[in-house]
Amino acid sequence: MPQRDMLIIGSGPAAWSCALTARQRNLSVTVAAAVSETSWLQRAERIDNYPGMPGVSGKELLRVFRQQAIDAGAEVVEALARQIMPAGKGYMTLCGNDIIESRSLVLAMGAARPKLLPGEEALLGQGVSWCGTCDGMFFRGKKVAVLSAWHGGIEEAEFLHGLCSQVDYYTLAKHAMPENPPFALCEGTPQSLEKADGGIDVVTDKGRAHYDGVFIFRPAVSPGTLLPGLAIEGAFIPVDRRMATNLPHVYACGDCTGQPLQIAKAVGEGNVAAISAAEDLAPKKGESAT
Repeated sequence: MPQRDMLIIGSGPAAWSCALTARQRNLSVTVAAAVSETSWLQRAERIDNYPGMPGVSGKELLRVFRQQAIDAGAEVVEALARQIMPAGKGYMTLCGNDIIESRSLVLAMGAARPKLLPGEEALLGQGVSWCGTCDGMFFRGKKVAVLSAWHGGIEEAEFLHGLCSQVDYYTLAKHAMPENPPFALCEGTPQSLEKADGGIDVVTDKGRAHYDGVFIFRPAVSPGTLLPGLAIEGAFIPVDRRMATNLPHVYACGDCTGQPLQIAKAVGEGNVAAISAAEDLAPKKGESAT
């Protein structure tokens, strides 16, 4: 995939508004929109406070927003953004199993923040991973556990099954499971992770089990771990009036920037983020357009 002018991470009103405005500014845009049916807006049966669309359901409103952005030329990748790395004057983002290069980033992933297990963050990179494709090869022929809060963990577990001697699957939150999966479904809800005997102990409400490695999958990634160096204040990303963060060519909009958590506010911030990015990416006087 060629380098994009903008990668937007999110699938809510802020993301689609940003994508639409960016396309109107002639920017090439990819939206990393992880498939989720659990957002509050997806579940809302009736919305009466968004101007021009009275009585619309949340699902229908999102469908219209998304389609309008696609019709304007935005590309959509239905994958979870896992990790972002600076690359020259831009960024490389691991989305699902693919790398997307972009000149700018817009964070629009909403207000939800995944609750990490005790011991998880401290053991990240020391036997605990959030990416099977990235780290699976380190555990070839070994015993691993998959802890998953959504259906995205199933594909990862199937991939790991082809590498590891044993894959045990634990659910962090209820989600549909395939019939006769190639991995083992385990009872017990994980409570914490502990370093032990050169591996990791998964402690559940049913007991504990020892593994060489543990892979954890959720439908969201905390912004601070997604993009190292990003400033966070409490549960939100601080921005200025241009929706710029503390990092160059990184913007944030919507619920992830704080109260009020309203659709109209998210749409407006997405619009501002796109305009700001377009201005910042435009060649300065005396510079080439490359």
